[in-house]
Amino acid sequence: MIEIKQQADLKNYHTFGVPAIAEYLAEVHSIEDIREAIDYARSNNLKLNVFGGGSNVLFKTNPKGLTVVNKITGVEVVRETEKEVELSVGAGEIWHDFVLYCLDHKYYGIENLSLIPGTVGAAPMQNIGAYGVEIKEVFKHLDAVHRETKELERFNNEECQFGYRTSVFKTTQRDKYIIARVNFVLSKVPELNISYGAISQTLNEMGISSPTPEDVSKAVIHIRSSKLPDPSKIGNAGSFFKNPSIPNEAYEKLKMQFPNMPGYSQPDETVKVPAGWLIEQCGWKGKKVGNTGAHKNQALVLVNYGNAKGQEIFDLSEQILKSVRDKFGINLEREVNII
Repeated sequence: MIEIKQQADLKNYHTFGVPAIAEYLAEVHSIEDIREAIDYARSNNLKLNVFGGGSNVLFKTNPKGLTVVNKITGVEVVRETEKEVELSVGAGEIWHDFVLYCLDHKYYGIENLSLIPGTVGAAPMQNIGAYGVEIKEVFKHLDAVHRETKELERFNNEECQFGYRTSVFKTTQRDKYIIARVNFVLSKVPELNISYGAISQTLNEMGISSPTPEDVSKAVIHIRSSKLPDPSKIGNAGSFFKNPSIPNEAYEKLKMQFPNMPGYSQPDETVKVPAGWLIEQCGWKGKKVGNTGAHKNQALVLVNYGNAKGQEIFDLSEQILKSVRDKFGINLEREVNII
């Protein structure tokens, strides 16, 4: 039997640290728990809200209905050969803990995704990625409970329709499923990806000339720790905005006006522009507005300096969106889910 709490404080269930109270709250530890939570919400005519690590959410208001926190854990070896291993992982596992587990067991392919906050279940939802690696490259399938039928359904890589920080679970199937387990196929043979970002430079600074996957993970942790604030010390949800992709012609035109504008060519003949750079050019980096602001080391990260409310942070994001649109004619999108 799941325990249903009323008027539950969500302080320990999300990383922004803004005040929020769930009307009803339940932790689920199994597929049967998920089905029981669905039944409870249905019989009491309650909206169903589902969270993992709460690292990609901003509460503007107190969530109504039943808030379900996914706590399904466990890592199981499904199949193993000389060169690769398939793992089935509970959606409630902490992502970074899973990365460290894989490194301990010499399973490789996700070391570049070290220190990304959140849970394993959230990873395929938004196709998490960093330093040249995305989840879709190691993802095999996931099992999810349909909110209406309560049936367990399987989605393979193609069916998830992975895109840049998105999947079918953020588009056509949004709020229709609760992810229970995720399967990954990882390599037992190291293949390093150190060409993206500052990984090579950081490895050099660490005095490492022949890096291992463990070294790559340490370098990524070092880079992320130096640029991004620790949510346990200052409330945040990581990158608040997505990096926008704009047409080549639009980029070239802006480049004439802003010669220093960075850009990364994409296969679809667009150019990805770092949102952090755009926001910084608008004067937001390190700027405080009341109890919130854009972080001093990374303008892409909005932070709670201690007493901010969700609406206050949301209002700041609106101001940032407008300033980038006015200056560059680019529409940024929020990466964080607004409740």
